[in-house]
Amino acid sequence: MCFGLPMTIIETDGMCALCEYGSERRRVSVMLLSEPPVGAKVLVHVDTAVRLLDDETARLIAEALDGLDAALSGHDCDRFFADLIGQEPQLPEHLR
Repeated sequence: MCFGLPMTIIETDGMCALCEYGSERRRVSVMLLSEPPVGAKVLVHVDTAVRLLDDETARLIAEALDGLDAALSGHDCDRFFADLIGQEPQLPEHLR
């Protein structure tokens, strides 16, 4: 399984960018995007920025990753997934 990280560009030369997520910094390719500016939030897979993110989407992805980390560490993760508590998964209509 591969996860994308919502990272923030802190410097770029148009081809590569130094991005950060929490305390992690890494240099990633931004060649799939149209010259994202410093401060832009991007979704990074395997050291490649694959799409621009708005602030809300970046926040939701970061919270989901924090929730996954909490669950894998044996900690309470309900607060990260409050919108899912008490809801049963629903099959698509064609599978019912």
